[in-house]
Amino acid sequence: MVAAGRLCRLTLATGYSRIVMPMPVDDDAIEAMVVDALERLPAVFRERLGSVAIVIEDEANPAQLAAVGAGGLFGLYQGIPRTSLSAEAAPAPSKITIFRGPLVRANPRPDALAAAVADTVYHEIAHHFGISDARLRELKLGDH
Repeated sequence: MVAAGRLCRLTLATGYSRIVMPMPVDDDAIEAMVVDALERLPAVFRERLGSVAIVIEDEANPAQLAAVGAGGLFGLYQGIPRTSLSAEAAPAPSKITIFRGPLVRANPRPDALAAAVADTVYHEIAHHFGISDARLRELKLGDH
């Protein structure tokens, strides 16, 4: 057994080993990573998040997966992107959900998990500002 908060070495059946985080990583740890990501967000974007709620859940439910046609999710933006609001429309509340389980399973090292949480937060914030998945892929590839 490994004490909570300490890294451990996992030896795989292949004889290789890797450093992994002890499970489970609780919501407080993920929340700290989300807060860190938000604090590193440029002020011009952070100030325009307005009524966006950011919540942490263990797993996406079947309805959330079906809504976006995905087999799994790290995060989900639900709301009306700022670019779709008319001048007369009051901003509707939006929600970003960060899914702890898939992030932790895909990123067993603390540094990788923190980077993946930040990337997920930024990805979902981009959707709030009207940037599509296709455009995000273009930007990552450097196709401006």
